[in-house]
Amino acid sequence: MDVLIADQKQVSALLPMDEAIEVMRRALSLLDGGDVLLPLRSMLALPDGDRVMGLMPSYLGGIDALGVKVIAAFPANFGSEYDTHQGVVLVFDTERGLLRAIVDATSITAIRTAAVSGAATDLLARPDAGDLAIIGAGTQAHTHLQAMRAVRPVRRVRVFSLPAGSAEAFAEREQRLTGLPIEVAASAEEAVRGADLICTVTTATEPVLHGAWLAPGAHINAVGAYTPTTRELDTAAVVRSRLYVDRREAALSEAGEFLLARGEGAVDDGHIVGEIGEVLAGKAPGRGAPDEITLFKSLGIAIEDLAAARYVYDKAKETGVGTWVEIGGRHFGAAAAE
Repeated sequence: MDVLIADQKQVSALLPMDEAIEVMRRALSLLDGGDVLLPLRSMLALPDGDRVMGLMPSYLGGIDALGVKVIAAFPANFGSEYDTHQGVVLVFDTERGLLRAIVDATSITAIRTAAVSGAATDLLARPDAGDLAIIGAGTQAHTHLQAMRAVRPVRRVRVFSLPAGSAEAFAEREQRLTGLPIEVAASAEEAVRGADLICTVTTATEPVLHGAWLAPGAHINAVGAYTPTTRELDTAAVVRSRLYVDRREAALSEAGEFLLARGEGAVDDGHIVGEIGEVLAGKAPGRGAPDEITLFKSLGIAIEDLAAARYVYDKAKETGVGTWVEIGGRHFGAAAAE
């Protein structure tokens, strides 16, 4: 049985950002429709540090897909030649459980995370938003710049990151790629003041974005923190914002920004306005006024990885891209007898 093996370059070629945003819109709409099986991810924390391995299975009936992402998140990789997220997405068929694809998860995670932020931004940000602040300068900074440009007329970009050299390297590279003026800010506050689009894409465990800095009408994509005890935004930022999530169940278990603010008594569960899929379906309201601050808390859910990997598989079949190998399939005894 032929199984696709798709590496980073092939995933990037098969899943450009504008197409990825549409794939994420469909996946989140299917989540709202209910034809989905999505258990909370299982996390294995290694001793002596913040290294974790995650197991993320899911089923999407609307696109007849079954799969799992196995991902190792090692924040200490930031600044090295290795991405902080390493792993694979496995795609199976739903008729016989046959393995169909082994897809690089580093690229899938990088693209689909930013694509979901793009979908959320398109729903929630003001139509004329284009003054972008990015806190962090790693892989997600790169893909989030792509996603923001896909949905809004970005005219100015400010970036802040530690160490400062990472922000300078990001600015030089992205300015060359996009032709946009990209400024390196001396602080997170300097980057954020006056911005109407903000993306926090760091490995920070304590707040890097404070509510006092936010301009009326800003939209925030909070991406970096993914455990109950870590956050990139302080309580004031959460309180000031209309909060949206990819999935309520995940947010109530894992979203440190919300859970820590709730633990302080500053908000309750009703502070979550809705899931992005609910906004897409018209079941939850989006932005209500130009001066409101909106916040999308991204945790990343398994159906996003599965939908992206299935799209890569289907497109690879159509175009002949990727490496195809024989793995498994038939009854082992029959195969061994040949």
